[in-house]
Order: sequence, then C-alpha cells, then structure tokens
Amino acid sequence: MKLSAISYRLSAVSIAFGLGAAIPGTVSAQASLSIYSDGRVVVRKTLPQALQKGRNQLTLQIDGLDPATLFSPDTTVTIAGMTVRYPTSPSDAMARATGRTLSFVRGKGDTIQATVIRVDPPQYRLADGRLLLSQPGEPLIPADLVRSATEAAVAIDATRNRSNTQIAYVAQGVTWEATYQAVIGSAQATIGGAATVTSLALRADSADIQLVAGTINRARYGQAKAGGFVMADMVGARAAEAPMAAEQAVGETHVYSLPGRLSLEPGVPVTTALFPRATTSVTQEFVVPGVLPWRGWIGQMGDDPNGVPVQVWYTFKRGRGTAFGDRPLPGGTLQLYQADSSGRVQLVGEATIGHTPAGKDVRVQSGDAFDVTAERVQTDYNQEQLPPLKRGYPMRQRVTASYRVTVTNAKAAAVTVDVRESHFGDWRVTESSMPAEKLSSTETRFRLSVPAGGQAVLTYTVQVES
Repeated sequence: MKLSAISYRLSAVSIAFGLGAAIPGTVSAQASLSIYSDGRVVVRKTLPQALQKGRNQLTLQIDGLDPATLFSPDTTVTIAGMTVRYPTSPSDAMARATGRTLSFVRGKGDTIQATVIRVDPPQYRLADGRLLLSQPGEPLIPADLVRSATEAAVAIDATRNRSNTQIAYVAQGVTWEATYQAVIGSAQATIGGAATVTSLALRADSADIQLVAGTINRARYGQAKAGGFVMADMVGARAAEAPMAAEQAVGETHVYSLPGRLSLEPGVPVTTALFPRATTSVTQEFVVPGVLPWRGWIGQMGDDPNGVPVQVWYTFKRGRGTAFGDRPLPGGTLQLYQADSSGRVQLVGEATIGHTPAGKDVRVQSGDAFDVTAERVQTDYNQEQLPPLKRGYPMRQRVTASYRVTVTNAKAAAVTVDVRESHFGDWRVTESSMPAEKLSSTETRFRLSVPAGGQAVLTYTVQVES
C-alpha cells in the first residue's frame, strides 16, 4: 500500500509505502541465519537480483545491519562501496519537511495547515501569513520524507554475469538461550532441553536457522544491542516426538540446525526442542563449603559459633555411548524438579550450566539443604614468630588453629556430608577426628556420616607457615 502522507507521532513512526527497486528489510525465504547468544546474527541471503559483469547498483533495506560487515560469499563478487542511511527520527523528519506545507492534527476532526519555516527554534506560517512559534499540532508527514528501515546503497563489482546476488552480514538484536528440565528420582533423572529464540528487531519469514553455542571474541559493536529473553517451555511429552535440532562442530563452536524453516517476529519467542528426553543416573551430595579462616595474618576470627550453609549438589552422568552423553550441551539454565507424594513435580532448584562437551558430567548446585545444617567454630588459635631461613631473609610466621564442625541431620534417613576446608600458605593438618583428604593446594575434605535425627562432629587442627 502506498500512502501520500502518514501520521507521524513524536514517540514512534507507523509507515507503509513502496521504495521502488529497494529490497525489503524483512529477511526473505531464501535466508539462512546463524544466531549467537550475545545478540549477533550472521545473515546469509540469496537475492533474486541478477548481476551484470562490471559495476552494479543495489539498494537494500536491512534492519540491524552493521555496515562494515557486509560482504558476498560469492568469490566472483566484491562489495565496492556502500552508503548507509538509517531510519528517520521524528526530529529528522521535521527538519526534512522545512519549506513544505503540512497538515497538523490539533484534536478530533480539527486539522490545520502550516508551512514549516524552521524547527529549532520552531517557526510555522499559517495560510493567512501569521506565524506560530510552537508546533501547531501533530504533524502528518509525507511518506517520501520517512525511511522505515536502514537503507544501504551498495555498489557491487562482478567478474561475470550472475543470476542472483549472494550477500552476508552481521546484524544485531536476536538472541537465544537453552533451558533444560530434569525430573529427579531416587537414582535416575529424566532430562530434556529446548532452545528459545527471541528477536528484538529482526523480522524473518521462513528462514533456515542455526544456533551457535560457544564463546567467541567480540572486537567491535554494532548499533543495536541485544536485550533479555522471554523463556518458553515445550519440553513436555510432545517434544520428544518433534523433529530435533541437528548438531555439528564448526571450529571451536557447536552449531545446532533447527528443523524446518522458522519465522521470527520482534517480541515473539520461538522455542524448539534440542534433543529427545533422555534418562540418566544422578547422584546427590551434601557439601559444607570451605571458608578461609584468616586473610593474611590477622589472628583470631572469633569464638562464637558460626552457622554455615550445607549445599546440595547433583551430578548427572553423561557417559559416551548414551543418548544423553554423546550430545554436547550448550550453556543455559537447568531446572530441577522432584515429585511429591501425590506425583506432582515441584521445582527444587535451578542452576546455570556452561557449555558442556560430549561425555562430560553435569554437576550443579540446586540450593541449600533445609534439614541438614552445620556450624563451624574456631576453638583455638596461636600465632608465633619463626627465625628466618637464612641470614638477611624476613622473619617467618607459624599459625596453628583448631576447629570444630558440627553437622545436624533432621531427616528420617542417614546422610553423608563432605566438609570442605580451605587454607592459605604452606599448611598441613596435624590432627583430626576424621581422615583428612587433601584435594588441592588450598583445600581439604573430611567425609562425615550423619545418622538420621542425629549429629556428627569433626575436630581438626591445621598448621600454616609463611
């Protein structure tokens, strides 16, 4: 539809008009999109415009285009030059209307005509010659003064005649995220995953879409920025019956090709299953996290009992040769569910997972335990000076500290709790009521069996020299 004039509000533009030979900003059915989680989109389009050998001129309407990224995958074609004009703003439209007579809407059924003399400061001439020093109403802007999309005038050199034009570029404003749902049983879990694509600006009609998982550098930024996500859930029983995304490694990324062709509309999330629901083994751990009892050598941290959280961790096994283990998982959100006594699934935790290669287990913290609690008390502390190792060397320090960790279990079943303790410097555990396992240069683990409705107490002493 072509309009001779349109209503132009200062807050937004609503337009519909033709641009002759310009190629519309909506991505055509011959497009392929690679979408990155940081908002970047690699757009590949095959345009019906034929190219003659030599210099060709095309006008493209492309929303979200980063002009510096436009190129042709066709090795016989070169982008020789480009001029980019961006969508018209309200102030630009009024400036372009200088010298023209416009209609201004002042109220329901009340319209006045005035000639735009200047915009800043505002001056408008009425039909009777009088001047207005403020805008007389809401202007109706002629369509020829307004650009609705980024418009690029492109010069293309072709070494031979081509039946079409292939272009590729980086745009902004589309993002995606993976979401996983795991229903946890006593020793097994059922897990499924979906990807949700949300467009903030780009519109695509029946496009071939790939989702790219991985971390790649960003050396420059385009004009548009990606925003947040609107999540949708379709990992139900029907998702297992739907076509799944095909996955392949490309460089140091993994590309998930979505089945069929999809359309994107700004503000409308599109969700598709990433893989069929799978069953895998799962284990639960209770962990008392380590804390650094001192920073530097500041002495006693306090004698009062100090409650510490008991973290709940789940590990999902992903051995090779299994439907779940053989598939790399893009980073995203993992939601954990468990069924209550009536069979209703309840959300019991949520965690973020990073990109996970095939065969690597997924280990996440779901939250803190309710019925398993702990407190850590520093029961003794001593700091002494040691002679230097050699003449001219600084004095050394030796710190000896003792601790008591009490774990209480209000559950109807016994639990095993890992108590993790952290240390600075050159340290060693000199005595402990439970075996000490050195996990790293900064961490010790003690494993406590806590009876149902009972307690377990760990005592230990650590000596640190520096």
